[in-house]
Amino acid sequence: MESFSDDILQGLRSTPKYLPPKYFYDEAGDRLFQQIMHSPEYYLTRCEYEIFSRKAPEIADLLQVNLSDFDLVELGAGNCYKSRFLLAELVRRRFPFTFYPVDISSNVIRQLNQTLPVEIPGLQLHGLNGEYLRMLERAQALSDRPKVVLFLGANIGNLPKDKTGEFLQKIHSVLNPGDLVCIGFDLKKDPDVILAAYNDAAGLTREFNLNLLRRINRELDADFDLAGFKHFPVYDPVNGACRSYLISLRQQQVHLKSSGEHIAFEPFEPVFMEVSQKYATEEIPMMAQSNGFQSLTIFYDDRNWFGDAVWRVEK
Repeated sequence: MESFSDDILQGLRSTPKYLPPKYFYDEAGDRLFQQIMHSPEYYLTRCEYEIFSRKAPEIADLLQVNLSDFDLVELGAGNCYKSRFLLAELVRRRFPFTFYPVDISSNVIRQLNQTLPVEIPGLQLHGLNGEYLRMLERAQALSDRPKVVLFLGANIGNLPKDKTGEFLQKIHSVLNPGDLVCIGFDLKKDPDVILAAYNDAAGLTREFNLNLLRRINRELDADFDLAGFKHFPVYDPVNGACRSYLISLRQQQVHLKSSGEHIAFEPFEPVFMEVSQKYATEEIPMMAQSNGFQSLTIFYDDRNWFGDAVWRVEK
């Protein structure tokens, strides 16, 4: 709780204000994001689902050509909606591996531990609840097999572009030469298509953002008036950044009774919530090379809207 409180207060005291997106995922946030993934506008999940549902045998072939044995670690596993096709394919081949799903949501890990071995008989699973890098280190300590790391769902795009290299270098430092990573990249496309994915007609993304205010109210005894904020996404087609904000609709003050803090908001003051970075295809192998990886291939959906890149860890 102290980390949550400290992180929230740090963001609200900053100029400009921000809220850490990792805290979107309480039980209600998990449920809302599942709905977002199935909304008509949110193409990302459908594109990556297409890749894994159709190309799991090709992906498995590539992994097995490069590694005679390995364990699979999925960072930000969610409900494994897409990766389960690869899991099922590896189990079908009787490939000996343990699956380590990593998620910051304890609710997600609890559900995976209960349901996934039933849905995929024979799957060896060890769920890890916590932040990506720490849990990847934990997976390394639990098994000395080489690792294949899945980082799907365009989660790489939730990092500011100037922080992406730092994150990839940290991943590289935890892994060993020859290990593989598979990273999902949302690709640049029609700006209207991109913007609609973060401003769906049903208002699910708006509720997802506002739910973090509900969580702050509940866990930090705050008094955010949700009607005093509106969801506002913007997309820059030049740099590929789609950013989400909550905009204060009036002058107001929020009290966080747990800490005694009073946070003032000006009319139309933005609170930065999240970035969803989009990439040009040619950026992906360059990103691999500059961070200690060799790009092996990219699997695309039929429209080339999304790509799952497979990289090998170099020395």
